[in-house]
Amino acid sequence: MSVIPIDKANGAVRGTIQSAIALASARTGVDFNYLLGQAQVESGLRPDAKAGTSSASGLYQFIEQSWLSVVKKHGAEHGLGWAAENITQGANGRLTVNDPGTRRAILALRNDPNAASLMAAEHAADNKVSIEDSLGRTATGTDLYMAHFLGLGGARSFLKNLQANPDQAGAALFPAAARANRNIFYSEGGQPRSLSDIYDRFSAKLDRGAAAVGATGLASGGLSPSDSGGAEIIPGNGESKSGATRWAQATLDQLQGGVNRAESLLRPTPDTARLAYLLLARLGG
Repeated sequence: MSVIPIDKANGAVRGTIQSAIALASARTGVDFNYLLGQAQVESGLRPDAKAGTSSASGLYQFIEQSWLSVVKKHGAEHGLGWAAENITQGANGRLTVNDPGTRRAILALRNDPNAASLMAAEHAADNKVSIEDSLGRTATGTDLYMAHFLGLGGARSFLKNLQANPDQAGAALFPAAARANRNIFYSEGGQPRSLSDIYDRFSAKLDRGAAAVGATGLASGGLSPSDSGGAEIIPGNGESKSGATRWAQATLDQLQGGVNRAESLLRPTPDTARLAYLLLARLGG
């Protein structure tokens, strides 16, 4: 594992981080623009970013318990079986790692772009399913960010109240969150912001963050392949975009018997992403 210094998250290094996010998107089916926007908003694309007021760390600012939870659930799917096996749940419901050195190693994975991006994508995919089951509609990038901000239960409550009465004050429904995040729940003049205003501000924040680091679409919008805005091809270090596109097309032609189908580069669903990943692994990709 390599940790990239905060002051070097630009140029080639930023491209490496974006490639890690793109890989996580491809493997899980979670929208690239959303994952990119979330990472920019949370850490400024700094893999070793640390919060000053909590245990949050890394590209996606996972606190310790949230990180242990997602690694326990999804780590084995992405080569982190050793980490998942060492995480246990105590009688009080808290997740622990018995060996201090192993615990430090697992938590340090938050600062690895590949591990952090994969776990953030899996966490978002889990939240997406739960939100859609709860609301009976397709989740958006902003919905997922609300789950990151308020927790899944808080996000479901926020979004249900948003549907029922978008003009009600958010601080009245979430007083603890409002006390900890006064600038989000109140205007500069001290007036409480409505649920719709809070939601719209989060949408704009996500989109600005994604656009600042090269997103090709909105981070706040729909997350299905039809909403992706086209193909997402990320060149490697020292490779041009056109070269990466030619390689991708040649690979598709080879796999599909020479059929020209550039549209197949759309982001996959979680099921087809995992199927494609397994297929490529068998082919030696």
